[in-house]
Amino acid sequence: MSDGGMTECRYYQQVEDGAVVCQLCPHRCRIADGKTGRCRSRRNHHGVLVSEVYGKPCALAIDPIEKKPLYHFHPGTTCLSIACTGCNFRCLNCQNHDISQASPADVDYYDLSPEAVVALCKKHRCPGIAYTYTEPLTYIEYITDTARLAHEAGLWNILVTAGYVNQEPLADLLPFLDAANIDLKSFSDDIYQRVSGGRLQPVLDTVLAMKKAGVWIELTNLVIPGINDDMEMIRRMCRWMKENGLTDAPLHFSRFFPRYKMQDTAPTPVQTLRTARQIAIEEGLRDVYLGNVP
Repeated sequence: MSDGGMTECRYYQQVEDGAVVCQLCPHRCRIADGKTGRCRSRRNHHGVLVSEVYGKPCALAIDPIEKKPLYHFHPGTTCLSIACTGCNFRCLNCQNHDISQASPADVDYYDLSPEAVVALCKKHRCPGIAYTYTEPLTYIEYITDTARLAHEAGLWNILVTAGYVNQEPLADLLPFLDAANIDLKSFSDDIYQRVSGGRLQPVLDTVLAMKKAGVWIELTNLVIPGINDDMEMIRRMCRWMKENGLTDAPLHFSRFFPRYKMQDTAPTPVQTLRTARQIAIEEGLRDVYLGNVP
């Protein structure tokens, strides 16, 4: 259903007093009429949960696939990158906060249906589409519809995500995904809550569901000084990857630079990343890279 430029969401429940409960992600926001959930883009419109960003991407670019970063999925190719406004996390260090932590009404956008996205990708001779920059799972209906058409046209679908989603919506998207980079922000539930406003376990569940579905997985861990640079925690993360059959999944340790609400935190020392890489190799991971370094 579409009403005034808004498209009905697929994952919600109507409850008393005209409210709805969004069932897309573990926040399970209870949303009063006229209000939005934490992602700012899913609104209760008279008892119907609607997406205010369906078909309205705020960012478009042609990127090398390595920028996602994906190093072992068709290296040397390009992808059409697309993003809509919104995110279900509140990361204090967000580098795209101007579009991820904004409301759709405050951000300019393009008018692009799923069919138009696929046509644009083919026009620029990109072999795939990357849903990226913000949190694509918050506009899952748009990317699922686009990804289905992309597969029919012989294009790849790439998801760059924090992975905070419930299993039922994810299962509907998985058949159309070819590759994903999941941002594993730390291996501590406490840090997830304090820095990002979420929980760890749902992200791990997403990683394992993608692996089971045959999606090519690469993981990124942004190492922030004084936050998630504890080497024993990093060792536990790498050990979890090994125990869950992810030794072949490339792991990217990325260097932090001051951003958003963490302007007073110093950049990550490169030696910290090198130590993390050595630990990952000791734990049996095969392809470990350093990002945001010379």
